[in-house]
Amino acid sequence: MAPRNRDDNFMDVDSDSDISLLGDVEHRGKGKGKGKATDKRKKDKGKAKAKEQAYTWEASYTRSWDTVQEDEAGSLQGAVEDLMARGRRRRLLAPAAAIRRTIIRHLVLLLDLSAAMMDRDMRPTRFDLMLQYAREFVVEWFDQNPLGQIGVVGMRAGIGERIGEMSGNPQDVLKCLSDRTRLEPTGEPSLQNAIEMARSSMSHLPTHSSREMLIIFGSLTTCDPGNIHDTLDACVKNKIRISVVALAAEMKICRDLCDKTGGQFGVAMNEGHFKDILFELVPPPAQKAVTRAGGPGAANPAADLMMMGFPTRLPDSSPPSLCACHSDMKSEGFLCPRCMAKVCDVPTDCDICGLMIVSSPHLARSYHHLFPVKPYEAVTSMEGISEPTTACHACARIFSTSASTAAASEGISPWSRYRCPDCHNDFCTECDVFVHDVIHCCPGCGK
Repeated sequence: MAPRNRDDNFMDVDSDSDISLLGDVEHRGKGKGKGKATDKRKKDKGKAKAKEQAYTWEASYTRSWDTVQEDEAGSLQGAVEDLMARGRRRRLLAPAAAIRRTIIRHLVLLLDLSAAMMDRDMRPTRFDLMLQYAREFVVEWFDQNPLGQIGVVGMRAGIGERIGEMSGNPQDVLKCLSDRTRLEPTGEPSLQNAIEMARSSMSHLPTHSSREMLIIFGSLTTCDPGNIHDTLDACVKNKIRISVVALAAEMKICRDLCDKTGGQFGVAMNEGHFKDILFELVPPPAQKAVTRAGGPGAANPAADLMMMGFPTRLPDSSPPSLCACHSDMKSEGFLCPRCMAKVCDVPTDCDICGLMIVSSPHLARSYHHLFPVKPYEAVTSMEGISEPTTACHACARIFSTSASTAAASEGISPWSRYRCPDCHNDFCTECDVFVHDVIHCCPGCGK
């Protein structure tokens, strides 16, 4: 092929070169100011649109650092105390009306022991955090429900494994949760097998007690041998309440288990939220009204009497004898008032005659759920009070004379004063929470 004639007035260019380079530069130079104005208008328009229409995840996102403000001295201590006070008071602002509740509870704790529990999205791992919160939950649950019993079932390798029998002694339940090597996660979980095992262990329970299951689930799959909806229908028929605390995400079957049985469902977003939604299940749930079939009182809820026995406690100096529950030689124990059999701990059911044995302090502590202490009213203004008290009526702590920045609409007193509606005594924030959470009795009026 003959070579092409070269002309000094033309320049050779490659296929990827910008042949209109000079023209583009000239064009950009002419419209430089106009382009900046256009970009600015687009940017302002985008900002306005972002303010009007936020993303879905932004709607539920809280900028907590914006609520923390420094005081006159430049300290954050007052703002931090206000945030802690809001957290303490949030639980006490619920309605205090008397609600019929079941004081004799039977709960089966279903733990996910699958390989998914070894994820580290919750520190140190989901498995270790679950065991820690489960032990704290058991202690708090027995403190608030002394007449209840707890059993533990694990889910791993596609089967349900019984970890602890139903027991009313918190030490027995804590002992089965303390052996970490025995509970090592492996395989896939099986919701159906675990629920069937828990349901079979509650089939013999009396009708006056509640039947509950609490599932801590961290996997996104379940390996079931059959139709789990048949198991769900059986739980509804047996009046078993199922609650689920999910650590990964919401699953349709978990939501159905809670909705159809009347339980609670929650997804833990972090470690603190996991503990909050777990401890919301400590108080006994409200009991649904069950009407009688026919009769003059058909519209009233059914209530049946039950028989209890108050045992005689044996001192440590008594001669050793065999207990009916473990066949161990012990000196201390309790004697059944009906058959005089010896048991180790109360509350429990006598292994000989089947009588429910309880102590009077346990029975008295169970009634605070039925007759809760009235919420104290937050003192939002000192005007109209002729002689205000200077110290807390319970702990004698001196009240602050300067108001904080707490919002009265949230039930927080700017002076950290909370007044009993019956005796009109003032209490500090710590005593307010202590009265409603621990002693369940007002020190001023005794109600």
